[in-house]
Amino acid sequence: MNGHPYFEIQADDTQRAVDFYSAVFGWQFNKVEGLPVEYWRIDNGGMGGGLLQRPAQTPPTECGTNAFVCSFEVEDFDDAAQHIARLGGQVALPKFAVPGRCWQGYFLDTEGNTFGIFQVDETAG
Repeated sequence: MNGHPYFEIQADDTQRAVDFYSAVFGWQFNKVEGLPVEYWRIDNGGMGGGLLQRPAQTPPTECGTNAFVCSFEVEDFDDAAQHIARLGGQVALPKFAVPGRCWQGYFLDTEGNTFGIFQVDETAG
C-alpha cells in the first residue's frame, strides 16, 4: 500500500459545492461521466480528490455523523476565513494556535460538511 490520500466531498447541490470550493481554493473540477452518481474530479496539481452527489440525505438515526475531516493550507488564515464567510461558509471552530506549528480553524461548507484551514506559523502559540 502506498497510502496516497484521496478525499471526497459529498454535496446535496454539487454545482453549489463546486462553485464554493472553486472560489475558496481555486480548484478546478472535471465532471466524470458514466458513474452511478454525479461525480466531479478535483484537479489541483498532485492533490487527489473528488466531489459527489450525497448518496443519502441523512445518516441513519441510530448513528451519529461519521467523517474524516481534511484541512488545507492557506497563506493567510484571516483572509481565507473572511473569504469563506463571504461565500456562505460558517465557522465551526474559530482560529486557534497549534503551538510552534500553525494557526488552525474549522468551517462548514455550503453543504454542511466540516473542513479545516491552517496557516503555517512556527511562532503560533
